[in-house]
Amino acid sequence: MRSEGQVRFITISSRVQMTAAAIAVAVLFVWAVSMAVAGWAQYRAASDRLSLLDREAKVATSEERLAAYGDNLEEVSADLDRRMEFIEGVAELLPEEMKVETTVSDSSGEAAATVEKVSAAFPQAAELARIEARQLAVVEGLTRYADWRAQRAADALKQLQLNPAQVIRSSRNQAMGGPLEGLATDADGSIDPRFERLGLSMARMAALEQALEGVPQFAPARKDLISSGFGYRRDPFNGRAAMHSGLDFKGATGTPIYAAAKGRVTFVGRKGGYGNTVEIAHGNGLMTRYAHMSKFNAKVGQQVLPGQTIGAIGSTGRSTGPHLHFEVRINNRAVNPRTFLETAPHVLEEIRRAPELADAH
Repeated sequence: MRSEGQVRFITISSRVQMTAAAIAVAVLFVWAVSMAVAGWAQYRAASDRLSLLDREAKVATSEERLAAYGDNLEEVSADLDRRMEFIEGVAELLPEEMKVETTVSDSSGEAAATVEKVSAAFPQAAELARIEARQLAVVEGLTRYADWRAQRAADALKQLQLNPAQVIRSSRNQAMGGPLEGLATDADGSIDPRFERLGLSMARMAALEQALEGVPQFAPARKDLISSGFGYRRDPFNGRAAMHSGLDFKGATGTPIYAAAKGRVTFVGRKGGYGNTVEIAHGNGLMTRYAHMSKFNAKVGQQVLPGQTIGAIGSTGRSTGPHLHFEVRINNRAVNPRTFLETAPHVLEEIRRAPELADAH
């Protein structure tokens, strides 16, 4: 380095160079592996969806359905009963406005052709064919509706800087079990791909909308009394720069503290510098923490709703005075609570607005 007519040299030993190169190679390797895993997961999800869409396109033709009616009319009737049970079960998951406003119309294409051919060949089965056509029309309409709601929920999660794909993966990894009761719409134990597609669409919709319910949306204390924000600040005890992983809400001792979202209480007690603390799990790795409390109004395992009182402001732990320290964590990583408290109410209000059936189609 040349400075003011003088030349100085910096020597980097071979060992340091080799160490730096090894670290760089390791970082690149980890990055490549993570990208490969993410790409494989996306490929599998896309492949599964394309496979289902391909199977959906291979539903029975009108000629095949005509043969089924001719072979065993009682079996066809039993199949339709099973399908109706499926539809009724799915309908229980839909909102009231959907149940009221839904209208059943005759289908088109293959379903209409089936009605025509069955009516001509087996007049006694004409009504069953019309029932089948209406069932398929309802199933396809419900699937479009579920897909529309799922996409709307996914867009809302993205606005809140949450990953919809991660939400879906988390929902698949949740603990579950029970006796096997295979779903079938036909006597041979198989399921019509259109019915299976509806089930998958409903499951995706339910997972995404359930994730939205767990998003912090209710201010745990008065938002106009925030005394310290998220990020680096001067520590009030030693005066040095330090990371503040939440928001501080000032208030008098005993002022109520509210749950920010629907969830399950996972911790109630003293936690180091946080003092008296309550933690609530909201699913998909999302957790909220409420610290420095003077008293508790919640118990471990309790299910809480947004705005429910869980304790009171205090000054326990590493605190200079009565206030609430509020954190939002995703997979134990602190994120800025303002993103949720300021954006979530507007996003969720739009989501909860009763949708028009025409939009769903």
